[in-house]
Amino acid sequence: MAEKSKKIPGPDHPISIEANPSRVVITVAGRIIADTRDALTLREASYPPVQYIPRRDVEMAELTRSEHTTYCPYKGDASYYSIPAGGDRSVNAVWTYETPFEAMVQIKEYVAFYPDRVDAIS
Repeated sequence: MAEKSKKIPGPDHPISIEANPSRVVITVAGRIIADTRDALTLREASYPPVQYIPRRDVEMAELTRSEHTTYCPYKGDASYYSIPAGGDRSVNAVWTYETPFEAMVQIKEYVAFYPDRVDAIS
């Protein structure tokens, strides 16, 4: 198996992380899955901004860890969770970097949600 490439964010692929001063609430099937005032907004290259939510503000009991994984050369290995209450739509709806690369250590202990796999991120 080939070794995974590891890259550092820079001018050609900028990544910024900043505290979001607003309250962020994620709902699925009428349930509040996450509710925080401590979200981090991650902006990466030309991708839409992503809200990373501290695990302490997520109803982790509403999530089921899946076997799905992905790799980002800037952040590391991502693990996924599904939200059973959301049915098939919410399979692998949540991702997290449990051991992110040093440049992304701020998102350790945070999770993110795909907007199209939950009812709302408000």
